[in-house]
Amino acid sequence: MSSRRTAKASRAIREVVSKAILFEMNDPRVKDVTVLDVEVAPDMRSAKVYVSIMGNPKAQDLTLHGLNSARGFLQRRIADEIDTRYTPILTFVNDDSVKKSIQASQILQQLAEEREAAEREASGEVGDESTPEDDSEQSTEDTTDETSDD
Repeated sequence: MSSRRTAKASRAIREVVSKAILFEMNDPRVKDVTVLDVEVAPDMRSAKVYVSIMGNPKAQDLTLHGLNSARGFLQRRIADEIDTRYTPILTFVNDDSVKKSIQASQILQQLAEEREAAEREASGEVGDESTPEDDSEQSTEDTTDETSDD
């Protein structure tokens, strides 16, 4: 089978599985799931469904177990929606790349904030250390000048 056809089947399966999980499944274990990608074998007999599951590891395991329990239902939905010779057997894989990218973004944000704080601190030491005192003296002088004019 051509890679173009496999890619097309992967997109179609991802769409069907995503919609079925979101709108048709009533399993309380299956929540906060995002279907990221589907890899279909060249013979179309199997497919790996990569999902992102939010929550703690226990909740992720429970959700993955719920997805595996609903495998037959999801395969039937694929068979109903997509006209192929074989309906692929689904295997669900928890892909934590989204979590890792969020953690990396948070670390980068924290480093940027620390760098900005260090730069502000360094510029405060080198530049105007007496500025806050001068400002308070100026404001006092301004008020005394204003009161004397009256």
